[in-house]
Amino acid sequence: MTVLRSIALGFFLVSVLGGPAGANGTSENDPGLAFVEKSCARCHAIGEHDASPLSIAPPLRDIANRYPLEGLEEAFAEGIVVGHPAMPEFELEPDEISDLIGYLERFVK
Repeated sequence: MTVLRSIALGFFLVSVLGGPAGANGTSENDPGLAFVEKSCARCHAIGEHDASPLSIAPPLRDIANRYPLEGLEEAFAEGIVVGHPAMPEFELEPDEISDLIGYLERFVK
């Protein structure tokens, strides 16, 4: 197989099967990614290496490793209030909590 064909095959497979491990596909088939894109990405970094658009908002990958996910699950259900005014107070529905915790789990080391 020629180098050009190998490269073309690689691009084709990535476009059909999705990106590298950790990219987790598109939000259409990943409810956790869909939720964080809709509800968190305006302020928080949602990927493995990106910076948060709002500098005081920690990347979700850091939150996943800073706090026990079980505790976060309970906090999301009861409503979270944080110490800076830019973060809205919110209370999540059970399916939203499940989607968010599932998304955060991919970052736990």
